[in-house]
Amino acid sequence: MIGKTGDIEDMTTEDGKNAAAVALGRMGGKARAEGMTAKRRKEIAKKAAEKRWGAK
Repeated sequence: MIGKTGDIEDMTTEDGKNAAAVALGRMGGKARAEGMTAKRRKEIAKKAAEKRWGAK
């Protein structure tokens, strides 16, 4: 955001992350999932579970 003096204000959260990026990140997963078929979501979830738990 640009302040009254023309300087760009720091838009970070308490933990130092960029506030705009955090907001977009929160929307990203939901928007991505809405654009996918149930079959594709299942494939992604299965792949993630295999990576996480080592199941084959």
